[in-house]
Amino acid sequence: MKKIISTIAAIMVTVAMTFGQQTRYLVFEFIKVESNETYDFMAHREFMEKIYQGAINDKKITGWDLWSLQSGADPSEFQYIAVTYYNNPVSMMNGLAEEDLVRYAMVAYPHMTEQQIKDRLDAGNNSMDLAQRAYMQQIASSKDNFQFRRGTLASFDLMKAVEGKFQEYEKAEREVFLPIHQSRIDKGLMGHWSLLRTALPFGSEAKSTHLTMNVYKDYVQFFNAQEYEDMDSTAEHRAAVEKGLKSRDQKWVYLATLQNALR
Repeated sequence: MKKIISTIAAIMVTVAMTFGQQTRYLVFEFIKVESNETYDFMAHREFMEKIYQGAINDKKITGWDLWSLQSGADPSEFQYIAVTYYNNPVSMMNGLAEEDLVRYAMVAYPHMTEQQIKDRLDAGNNSMDLAQRAYMQQIASSKDNFQFRRGTLASFDLMKAVEGKFQEYEKAEREVFLPIHQSRIDKGLMGHWSLLRTALPFGSEAKSTHLTMNVYKDYVQFFNAQEYEDMDSTAEHRAAVEKGLKSRDQKWVYLATLQNALR
């Protein structure tokens, strides 16, 4: 397994060099919390925020978000999405080890002993269930200076490229859909857009191969964007959009609100 992960990481490093130094790597964790554990989970989230900030300051990660789902998933499956950002695939695959978390926690909470911190981490992990984890690489994004703040709204669209049309789908996203989203951003109808390719899990049985993040500063911007219609669209452009839509299957759309973002 270690050899497989090393091979994947090596391939992704090569891809990153091809696309430049702006490539980002993201780990999505879909978290389920039982209703009677909500208070404990929120306390754990607050405890972890200082730890993740320590990891950012140490350049172990580049960011961390927590989103609460508004729609798109059965509440019995999961209610939160945590996103951890890395600047290279090796760091993404290694993640944050327990010893890292303890080390950052001892700096953030100097009044606690190492055992107290470990007990607190264990209690926090017991307050939630990791329903799914996905490792992803950002391969395209809009040009913007959007700042992720509490209350930011986003739709996470999970896609599965049609078999045999993997490259066609990515080309459509870059050449057809990205300009549409960029136009909306330039008009103030959207905040940010990015396309991510799934690194793990992978294979023909994977539930999804890609994910797009459509980000809005609030519900007003979100609903204005839904009402917007490009009157200058040509028949050729509409045909390209239709062809692009046929290259993928939109599996799920999760609408979520940002609870906190650390950078």
